[in-house]
Amino acid sequence: MKNLIIMIFVISLVSPILLKSQVDRRDKGVFIEYKNETWETIQKEINEYENKEQPKRKNFILDFSTINIPAKLEEFNTLWHNKPVMQSSTGTCWAFAATSMMESEVYRMSKKEVKLSEMFTVYYEYIRRAERFVREHGNSLVSEGSQTNAILNVLKQYGAVPLSAYSGMLDGQKHHSHGKMVNEINKYLNYCKENSFWDEELVIKNVKSILNYYMKEPPKEFVYEGKNYTPKTFANENLKINPDDYVDIMSLLEGGFWTKTIYDVPDNWWKSEDYYNVPADDFMKALNNAVKNGFSVAIGGDVSEAGMYSYKDAAVVPTFDIPSQYIDDYAKQFRFSNKTTTDDHAIHLVGKTTNSSGDWFLIKDSGSGARNGLHKGYYFFHSDYVKLKMTTFMVHKDAVKDILTKFK
Repeated sequence: MKNLIIMIFVISLVSPILLKSQVDRRDKGVFIEYKNETWETIQKEINEYENKEQPKRKNFILDFSTINIPAKLEEFNTLWHNKPVMQSSTGTCWAFAATSMMESEVYRMSKKEVKLSEMFTVYYEYIRRAERFVREHGNSLVSEGSQTNAILNVLKQYGAVPLSAYSGMLDGQKHHSHGKMVNEINKYLNYCKENSFWDEELVIKNVKSILNYYMKEPPKEFVYEGKNYTPKTFANENLKINPDDYVDIMSLLEGGFWTKTIYDVPDNWWKSEDYYNVPADDFMKALNNAVKNGFSVAIGGDVSEAGMYSYKDAAVVPTFDIPSQYIDDYAKQFRFSNKTTTDDHAIHLVGKTTNSSGDWFLIKDSGSGARNGLHKGYYFFHSDYVKLKMTTFMVHKDAVKDILTKFK
């Protein structure tokens, strides 16, 4: 008891001193750089282990040393076209190929040189996809890819504009990039689907706000060569392209030859059944005749093969894949069925030449790989590669009259 009394007495003397000290003190705060050196060491060592340099993987490709690849663009009989441009970080090859073809068509018919806006078409293709998404209650794909014939639908409904009126890029932006934009659109559309929200007018308004943030809104009116136009009047009066004059030729066994059928790939998102399906030999005959008679074509198919190498500007079918004489409808269908031929890429075919290695087509390509070789923006596709790996092409109907007469 005595010890307890003494302890209480001591605390009673000390407490006022402590209390007074805390009341008089005025603490301050400072900014310091966060450090936890032990944790940083742990993370560094984990990263070093997980990201340690791996042996570089080598791709197996064709040895091109025995292939007589055309050496110069001048070797080709070339149809007029604008110089190659890049699609950059987008999946919009279809728009670049189709737009380039339409520019060539304007020149073929009127000798006018015009550079059109690819992104005008792309902008309204996103709108069309969002509309279908609503009408199908979410059962429709919204992505960057499409088919070259999508440009025909946009031309009919919205028209076209020159590149000088709409670039689809923000101020200071050097390259197209749509990944974030499309992710945001899909996130919003999936929210609508999850909540069964199908007010089309409001959904499209919100999708447009996303597009406008990333791409700016296309002009409703603009001046071109001193004259006022709307997108529709520009298409009708300046371009004078009739979308109904263009057809798609397809070559796949599964569709049934000499019938109009669907090209059953995801990027044919509106399920068009307007593809004229012909055997591979007829596909090549039609293609050759078109180019011979001055018609360029927008062509699509597969571009990921051992015989395609961007640093050689060339695409060839190696004999270790399949010898030339065995390339037929069955070989083509076999690769499409097992998905070694896919709907990868759309390009613009603008010329042809022949040398000791066979027939070659001049390909204008908006993809980044086409910039790796000597001929920036171009590839040289051997005719065997086109026959085996290309599945569709869009062309003016006058170029394939003989083909079309065989369809009911």
